[in-house]
Amino acid sequence: MNLMKKIALFLALVLVGAAVTESAFAHGRRVHARVGLFVGIPIGVGWPYWYHPYYYPPYPSQVVVVPSQPQTYIQQDGAQAAPEAQSYWYYCADSRAYYPYVKECPGGWQRVPPRPPG
Repeated sequence: MNLMKKIALFLALVLVGAAVTESAFAHGRRVHARVGLFVGIPIGVGWPYWYHPYYYPPYPSQVVVVPSQPQTYIQQDGAQAAPEAQSYWYYCADSRAYYPYVKECPGGWQRVPPRPPG
């Protein structure tokens, strides 16, 4: 194999390795990535030597205590219905009509209890 093919193969392997490890570098300072060629039989069981589990520090426990107010009970007397407001209609006998239809009544207004039309 000539020298140009070896250089092209080497550069292709470097580019593939960089593309594979690019996302590993995006996670921050705690991620370590190595590119290399391993020849042999791996011996050992367990986590890889480059694995560092992230440590989450415990949150400080803060207890918020709010003193409660004593309950206050108000005893109410029996509810009494409010008397209905008396409203009246005003009738003018001279013009034989009721107040907003007639604005003035020369003979005086008569106060009449309201009654439904019909």
